[in-house]
Amino acid sequence: MSLLRTKSIEASIADSEASEFQLKKNLSALDLTVFGIGVIIGAGIFTVTGSAAATMAGPAIVLSFLLGAVCCGLAALCYAELSSTVPVSGSAYTFSYATMGELIAWIVGWDLLLELILAAGVVAQGWSAYFNILFGEWGLKLPEKLQGGTGWFDHFDLAAFGLVAALTCLIAVGIKESLRINFALVAVKVFIVLFIIVMGIQYIDSKNYTPFIPPAQPLEGESQTMHRPLWEILTGMEPQAFGVMGVISGAALVFFAYIGFDVVATTAEETRNPKRDLPIGIIGSLVICTILYVSVCLVITGMVKYDKIDPKGALAAAFRDAGHPGYAQIISAGAVAGLATVVMTLMIGATRVMYAMSRDGLLPRGMAKTNPKTGTPVPMTLVMGFLIAVAAATIPIGEFEEMVNIGTLSAFFLVSLAVPIMRKARPDLERPFKVPGSPVLPWLSAAICLYLMLNLPVETWLRFAVWLLIGFIIYFAYGQRHSRVGRNPQLQGGVGDGVYATDLDSSVGEGFTKDERYSSDERH
Repeated sequence: MSLLRTKSIEASIADSEASEFQLKKNLSALDLTVFGIGVIIGAGIFTVTGSAAATMAGPAIVLSFLLGAVCCGLAALCYAELSSTVPVSGSAYTFSYATMGELIAWIVGWDLLLELILAAGVVAQGWSAYFNILFGEWGLKLPEKLQGGTGWFDHFDLAAFGLVAALTCLIAVGIKESLRINFALVAVKVFIVLFIIVMGIQYIDSKNYTPFIPPAQPLEGESQTMHRPLWEILTGMEPQAFGVMGVISGAALVFFAYIGFDVVATTAEETRNPKRDLPIGIIGSLVICTILYVSVCLVITGMVKYDKIDPKGALAAAFRDAGHPGYAQIISAGAVAGLATVVMTLMIGATRVMYAMSRDGLLPRGMAKTNPKTGTPVPMTLVMGFLIAVAAATIPIGEFEEMVNIGTLSAFFLVSLAVPIMRKARPDLERPFKVPGSPVLPWLSAAICLYLMLNLPVETWLRFAVWLLIGFIIYFAYGQRHSRVGRNPQLQGGVGDGVYATDLDSSVGEGFTKDERYSSDERH
């Protein structure tokens, strides 16, 4: 049984049209753009901006964000081509299944679940922190044991758990209904960001921009092997902050403030005109967020000297120090609204990836069935919501953020490679959007993603290896034996590609050809 068997693109598209597993097509280009902004602008702009400027790059954090935008932009181009060519749920998982085979697709899907589940849990914890700060001022603070903690099994984050539970119910009702609320919350979040920019301009002191790139200096306390980047150990480099390398290190850090645009690709089956709207949603949300990020960077480093920036809550602290504590409260309230949209969008993405894997038989197929009224996979949504709620309530704060990063970058790496592979294997496919300069730009995107992965700590790599090991156990114990592509060779790529769109009917949604379905009915 081949581990690298591919699933034909026509079979994937035919699956999306099977009534029992069909998602409702409700989303427009505007919905997708708001969807992307909702997940990108979150913890990054409220926390990463200040900490990266204070510890890595100084005022040159603007350059770090621009470098990060270039890196994400290359990956976004690859996502845009593949998602418009293969408008099926599953994002990078579906693309990999069609180009690099089932085992690689399983690894990508498993990595995406790692990224999205942990990211949703981590952001829910951040939301809980802001929630407790705001309500604590009104005398409604929760007991310490019911807030986020730094130890294992010594706390239960009730606010984070409650947020995820409420969002799970909302997502189960329907994605269009979810996005109506998301639209309102994103509007609040963008207003807060614009508020920071407009109100902060008047407090900018141009002297704070000098030196724009602070002199390089070695980092202290970086001797522990487990906490050092793998790249430093492999090359024997000494860690340093500021200077040109500080700008590059800052780019590696703020890169993760852009994570989320890829989630737009998971909603392909729910988009009215995916070949036109998906590229608009993916690239549009990334461009808008880059402009906002750079503007906020200019404001914060202009208001406060880089070495005096508070890495925790830098934006609110800057206005508080400027004599406007009321502005700081407005920013905190905006963070509560903003982080809620991030959690919801990540949860939708995680559900859609798991849905695609279940529909292919690599996970139990019963969970992928959609509710005829809501058009959403309700069983899958409830399972995913439970997993994320437990993770948000129990995982120590700050324990797994970098696991999110390595899961994301590994998916970006493989998606970048998938573009030239699919171009060579299926030159006949209609491509409404094409990556310019292929295969050079996709290869460059893959190289940058790999480099950023190597800049993550050794401890993160070891945890990633354990996660992959668990995934391999599940795949070989269940997924390989229940794979629809394995059971039905007609679904495989390279066996008459191009015939499935007309030759397959809804029975293929259960892994049978027409003849097999009839004989199965006769036996029963």
